[in-house]
Amino acid sequence: MSRFLKGVDSFETNERKQLPFYIGLVGFGLIAPFLFPNYLFQIAILWIMILFAQTWDTMGGQMGYNSLGNIFFFGAGMYISAIVQVGLVYDVGVYTSAAGAGKASFTPEQYYQGIIYGTLAAAFGSALLAPILGLIMFGLRAAYFAIGTLGIALAAGELFGAWQWVGGGGGIAMPVHPGTADARAEFFYWFSFGAAVITFLALKRLYQTRFGLAINAIRDDEDKAEALGVHTLRHKIVAWSVSAFFLGISGAIFGNMTGFIEPLEVAFPTVTFGIFMVAMPLLGGKGTLWGPVMGAIVFHLVKEVTWTYLLGWQWVALGMIIIITVVFFQQGIMGWMKEKWPEKFGVVIDQTATEARNKGAAE
Repeated sequence: MSRFLKGVDSFETNERKQLPFYIGLVGFGLIAPFLFPNYLFQIAILWIMILFAQTWDTMGGQMGYNSLGNIFFFGAGMYISAIVQVGLVYDVGVYTSAAGAGKASFTPEQYYQGIIYGTLAAAFGSALLAPILGLIMFGLRAAYFAIGTLGIALAAGELFGAWQWVGGGGGIAMPVHPGTADARAEFFYWFSFGAAVITFLALKRLYQTRFGLAINAIRDDEDKAEALGVHTLRHKIVAWSVSAFFLGISGAIFGNMTGFIEPLEVAFPTVTFGIFMVAMPLLGGKGTLWGPVMGAIVFHLVKEVTWTYLLGWQWVALGMIIIITVVFFQQGIMGWMKEKWPEKFGVVIDQTATEARNKGAAE
């Protein structure tokens, strides 16, 4: 029996109702290093996945522009960070040369200064690239925009692979963390956790402003939004720049975590991370605050389990998740939860209206 739902979903703006989610997520983040000290790298990747999902949802969920090329900013941030970190101490071209003059070394002070400056440069550098691309790409809509952004990501991998100054196809080795293996794991765990939390809080605040209403209006009907006075191009460019800013940070973190940057498989992995960042918010429920977070957690857990215990079938399992989500589960986890427990999400069921409508239909 269909139901008539009355009222506005207040869950996304009600802090009290969201409190269990905050406690659960932050609590896990704080105690995970003590409960799972041998899996810090895998959990750090989880936080990066959460960041991926949130930034893609800014475009695909909140604004309705399904980008397949957001991975470009991840890779650009990775390379920008590497250039800054290395360039503060060595000549980048000599450092990346296959016939380089000996082993490069970085003092602890040089390493930490480099990673701070490199991460900041990656964030702002990626954010500056977004308006340049946006002026071109936002002339496209729907599937054309998605295909165009995918082309940018694919082209970037090839271009960086041919750019010998940054190592070309041979890649570039990142500065080595000066501490022990455990200290390195803890450092990047907290770095990833902090980046994911800051991204969540920043985007949450952004969605609560007039800007959030504007990009939602673009999603619902861009032509009407523009007719009502919304400067759609400006809002689209700002939204993409915000996504690029945080993706640049994630690129800087991941590049240093792996210790080696290769253009196609590490910096611009369109067939892995590029697909993952789209699948996760779809699974969790795009266009919601907590949907991308939930989707990233579930997706990452399935990915880790299949990669560990079903090696050879992992792509089949992940493909099934994507197919089921797109074909049968389009509302995502958050949408299913709202249908299952509407009252917990501020949705009131008007039984009188439901009965009256059903009676009229019967007559």
